[in-house]
Amino acid sequence: MSEETNGTAAPEAQNGEQTQQQQAMKMKILAQYVRDMSFENMVAQKGLQSSDVQPEMQVQVSLDAKRRQVENQYEVICKFKVTSKNKGNETPLYLLELDYGGIFHIEGVPADQIHPFLLIECPRQLFPFVRRIVSDVTRDGGFPPFNLDMVDFVQLYRAELARRAEAQQADTTQQPN
Repeated sequence: MSEETNGTAAPEAQNGEQTQQQQAMKMKILAQYVRDMSFENMVAQKGLQSSDVQPEMQVQVSLDAKRRQVENQYEVICKFKVTSKNKGNETPLYLLELDYGGIFHIEGVPADQIHPFLLIECPRQLFPFVRRIVSDVTRDGGFPPFNLDMVDFVQLYRAELARRAEAQQADTTQQPN
């Protein structure tokens, strides 16, 4: 059986080209590691009774990324600061600081998209491991395991861009002419 073509590419060929373009982007996690971690249990240090404790949690997240000397490799660090205070009297219960890093091999991402890719997609890949560490450390520290809520890395990235734009605008308005 033979097929005739009228000079236009078959839909399968068009889909194949799109697939090749989409497959051009590659990301591989080469390593993950705890760069720094600290857990301070103020309840144990001050001898508070567990019946006196009603925890209120605060989580701060910051990100950092940099190019490594090896071509197409990047290091991304997620910094989490989890503070727990007693609801009633604001007494600190514990402080957990965790810097968790990943080494990524990334190919096929356009140069103008690498920055958001590093600060959005790479932390998304690391987050499940961070969540597990935070849960285990808080549990092992004598508290109920704290399961981090999902972090909206897109919103975090946008907020950082807005903060930088405001800072830059403030710098330009404060400079004498």
